[in-house]
Amino acid sequence: MRNTVAVFLVLAGTLGVAVPSAQAQPTVVKAEVLKDWTGLKDIMMKIADAMPEDKFGYKSTPAQRSYGEQILHVANINLAVLASIGGKAPAPTINPKATAKADILKAMSDSFDYGTTLINEQTPDTIFEVVKARFLGESTRSRAFYFLAGHTWDIYGQMAVYLRLNGIVPPASVRP
Repeated sequence: MRNTVAVFLVLAGTLGVAVPSAQAQPTVVKAEVLKDWTGLKDIMMKIADAMPEDKFGYKSTPAQRSYGEQILHVANINLAVLASIGGKAPAPTINPKATAKADILKAMSDSFDYGTTLINEQTPDTIFEVVKARFLGESTRSRAFYFLAGHTWDIYGQMAVYLRLNGIVPPASVRP
């Protein structure tokens, strides 16, 4: 990871981009991970809430997860990967079989809040420490968060399709 930062610094310097000092890099990374993580929670909570409760069982095809199951999938994968990051805060308990909209939204919210707590526990050095992360193997803690973000954006795309198939414009696509 430190080699990646070094390559970035060389490229940025070549392009004339101002970058923080080498000592500030880990602090910047932690702040960026936190900003992206909390922004992702916000957009996911909005799209999750956009579907009426009576449509939480909707599936685009019989073989797919329902809308509610998509949200629970995000919460469950978040918790599975976050557990391997390590931290002082205990993981929340969620009901992986929840069917009520409020319970499903709470499960996802709690999983993101747990991630926020773990990010806040990190120091500029520990964010780059290598851990054995579920689904990733040996990985830095920061990479584990970005893996979760990528996974969540995949599910977001599926949820946007589910909304549109039900005549609902996803909140991020609504123009004032």
